[in-house]
Amino acid sequence: MTDYRAEGLATFSRMMGEDVARRMAANADAGGFLSGTSALALDFAFGGVWSRPGLEMKQRSLIVIAILIATRNYAELKNHVRIGIRNGLTAGELEEALIQCAPYLGFPAVASAQAPVIEVLREMGLDPAVSTPQERGML
Repeated sequence: MTDYRAEGLATFSRMMGEDVARRMAANADAGGFLSGTSALALDFAFGGVWSRPGLEMKQRSLIVIAILIATRNYAELKNHVRIGIRNGLTAGELEEALIQCAPYLGFPAVASAQAPVIEVLREMGLDPAVSTPQERGML
């Protein structure tokens, strides 16, 4: 039988760092408000799904990023851009993901996703040297 918590904790730790993973595990075990959400994230999302064989972590990140752009979940998109970079995605690959989304999701969805992606790239020292649509006065 798979120990999903251990798998999830190991995977989450590789993606977010040991300190963040420890805090997530402590919250999951505390039994307080939102501890159930933390437990589900560790056990199911990271232990049961992210830890599966079959796709590289970088590929999984691209899928999640595309889904978050499609559902316009920009706060979570920023988290997963950080994770994607830790999983090996480059600024160029993130740009290609945005371009790939355009014909299927539409330019407004992609234009809205650019600012959070650029914000994270800059935060992580990967300044793409472009302006956001907001900075260009387009949104």
